[in-house]
Amino acid sequence: MIERFYLKDYLSFKEIELNLKGGLVVFTGPSGSGKSLLMSSILSSFGTTTCDASLCESVVSWELDADEYGIESDDVYIFKHLKKEKSRYFINNQSISKKAIKSLSLNYLKHLSLRDFSDFENENLLSILDKRIEKKNHKINKLKDEYKEAFLEHKKVKKELLAIEDEQKKIVELKEFAAFEIKKIEDINPKISEDEELLEIKKELSKKEKALEAISKANVVFEYEHNVFNALELLNVENSFFSDTMNELRAIMESAEEKFNALDEIDIEEILNRIEELSDLKRRYGSIEEALSYKQQKILELQKYENIEITKGDLQSRETTLYKKVKDLACNISNLRHNELKSLKDNLNEYLKELYLRDAQLEISDIEYGISGKDKVDIKLNATDLQKVSTGEFNRLRLAILALKSEFMSKNGGVLMLDEIDANLSGEESMSVAKVLKELSKHFQIFVISHQPQLTSMGDQHFLVHKKSDESYVTELGFDERVDEIARIISGESITQEAREFAKELLNLHTK
Repeated sequence: MIERFYLKDYLSFKEIELNLKGGLVVFTGPSGSGKSLLMSSILSSFGTTTCDASLCESVVSWELDADEYGIESDDVYIFKHLKKEKSRYFINNQSISKKAIKSLSLNYLKHLSLRDFSDFENENLLSILDKRIEKKNHKINKLKDEYKEAFLEHKKVKKELLAIEDEQKKIVELKEFAAFEIKKIEDINPKISEDEELLEIKKELSKKEKALEAISKANVVFEYEHNVFNALELLNVENSFFSDTMNELRAIMESAEEKFNALDEIDIEEILNRIEELSDLKRRYGSIEEALSYKQQKILELQKYENIEITKGDLQSRETTLYKKVKDLACNISNLRHNELKSLKDNLNEYLKELYLRDAQLEISDIEYGISGKDKVDIKLNATDLQKVSTGEFNRLRLAILALKSEFMSKNGGVLMLDEIDANLSGEESMSVAKVLKELSKHFQIFVISHQPQLTSMGDQHFLVHKKSDESYVTELGFDERVDEIARIISGESITQEAREFAKELLNLHTK
């Protein structure tokens, strides 16, 4: 519920603070005193409307799921709309966008003066119907759980099947492409690190002639080897170190000659062509390893294409089985709903009768299978589409739907805000609206602007909006003050004794 509301600098309102109770909260006052402005400013604190107040602030005790908006959990939350040059919104002093604060608050707040069709959406009407069935037959919950599981599994299998069927349409082209890609890589038949080895051979070939020429010149040193030995012997120097060095040098030169001579058998054109082939492969796939990996991927794809008929057959079998299960479960759920529909319609029309409205017609029609089954609940008011009924009738019908829904509520349903729901109604009609709102106030905190004594007298809390000079004030009324205000509503500014007595009777009747 909204526990406190604070408003500062909004047209005729300078500063007000309201401490609010649960149940039915009524605002009354002379025309032009600012009642609608006040309602608008409360809504503005939640981002559902805008106003030019410098500050609108509401303290609520809702159990918010605000994690996704980065709002820390708390026992109470302060919704705030500040306006200087531009509007800014906060929850517990954490800045939040208007879109986010509105999205969050609409889970807990309904403004019935707007022509909002959400209460007549199929999911909401089915929820009311299913709750009534559950009271008599708990089997529906198990059926709905089984149906939902089967429906989602069928949807998944159907998607896979459609993907395969779509793939089959181009499977010939895909198979040809996969085979072409495999052959292209196999024709080159690359080996890992082959490109590095070939580049090394190319490098050796490029220096072969110069290297052999240098070796030939260097071999002259061996012709003078014996002279060095003779000199060392005459000098009485041990010559083994020189012998080892010359042997090692001779081995290096011979090995190099053998290596370069072996290159004579290599066709340089073949090497260059092979390097170019591998380079093209690397340009296309990134590396030889990636090319081989791509080839393996295409081999697996080819196998998949060849086995696609088997896979399709399995999926078709599963889809058929799941569809039958979905169909059977949906049919069982639908039968329960059809059986309960008359009772729901009768109860709805009882509320509508209290609200002095014509009978409503409820029908269930088949639609495409969805998460809630195959049923669509259609509602009309005396055979008239909801888009064509008057605003007053529309809002009273919404009250009746909310009343049906509240019968199965286990906790507070949030806040309902109504602007002059009883405007232009007769005394009997106004009393009927008041009774329904009083019943709803067991589950909702309801803010209502009223110009009728019947609804006003049923309020759990009564605020008078009034003006002194050009400034608007809001005052919570006690019993005697309520008597005076209700008497004013009945007889106008010149309050009669009869009006005061009738007002007292109404209050005594509804405050026992």
